[in-house]
Amino acid sequence: MSANGGTRAIVAALLANVGIAVTKFIAFLLTGSSSMLAESIHSVADSGNQGLLLLGGRRAKREATPQHPFGYGRERYVYAFIVAIVLFSVGGLFALYEAWHKAADPHPIESWHWVPVVVLVAAIVMESFSFRTAIVESNLIRGNQSWVRFIRRSKAPELPVVLLEDFGALVGLVFALFGVGMTLITGNGMWDAAGTAMIGVLLVVIAVTLAIETKSLLLGEGAEPTDVATIERAVTDGPEVERIIHMKTLYLGPEELLVAAKIAVPACESAEELARGINAVEARIRAAVPVARVIYLEPDIWSATAQRAGTGAAAQTAVATPEAVAPQAAVAGADESPAGG
Repeated sequence: MSANGGTRAIVAALLANVGIAVTKFIAFLLTGSSSMLAESIHSVADSGNQGLLLLGGRRAKREATPQHPFGYGRERYVYAFIVAIVLFSVGGLFALYEAWHKAADPHPIESWHWVPVVVLVAAIVMESFSFRTAIVESNLIRGNQSWVRFIRRSKAPELPVVLLEDFGALVGLVFALFGVGMTLITGNGMWDAAGTAMIGVLLVVIAVTLAIETKSLLLGEGAEPTDVATIERAVTDGPEVERIIHMKTLYLGPEELLVAAKIAVPACESAEELARGINAVEARIRAAVPVARVIYLEPDIWSATAQRAGTGAAAQTAVATPEAVAPQAAVAGADESPAGG
């Protein structure tokens, strides 16, 4: 993804949420509405979350060290996971508590009746601007993916996080407007409590969704099937490689893919010729999939032994040793002997 695009979406969301949080707090102080308080805390949590995303993006740019030889790219995933925790606890759980507290004492809005409605409408306008920015930036890299697939499969966490936060904020504002509006119409504070509870449930669902998706990134995801196929074609699209014995990929960060493969190469007359061939393969991989920045290719000679070794720790060499050939020959002879012979 475009790092600048993600930053623009985060900054737009941060500015919108700071402005919204201030206006909501003023409305809460004037009216005592629990929906306004829940939405105020929600906006504060969102503002803090955008700050965390910006911090994670900054820290992820640090140079690799001996202790972290592959760099700090995954730090963006760590901060995205923290965002999910903040959204769950500070946003969702607080809103549910406030709904329970309001239900125990469902007093109506007794003063400044017009304030919460005006504030919520203004907040919807500001949040819509932030959401539109996130959509525009996401469309630049989303391609023909559905929104659900984009959020689930994106390797860069910032835009999916901002999209879900902004979507949740807009829906939450509608819930708050419903609760406040019904309270003003009926004079029954239980509607305010109901709107607050709906906000809490919404934030918990979004937080859990973010946590599940970010956890998968933290554990380590490989390249998409289309990218794997592209890399495989790039490896074998030349005389340097006869076939791929096995290959694995892993995202070290949103914009850095590790490719490790054992490749079968034809017989070479010198190590220099072999090295030139491997360099050519690496160049093709990087040209085909630019995020494949860390590439390790292990040359070998393919044989049936290599195929049987598989992709685990047993796949040490593709060359059949005399010790390995003898037992295999004995087994083959036993299989070919007539029954009862």
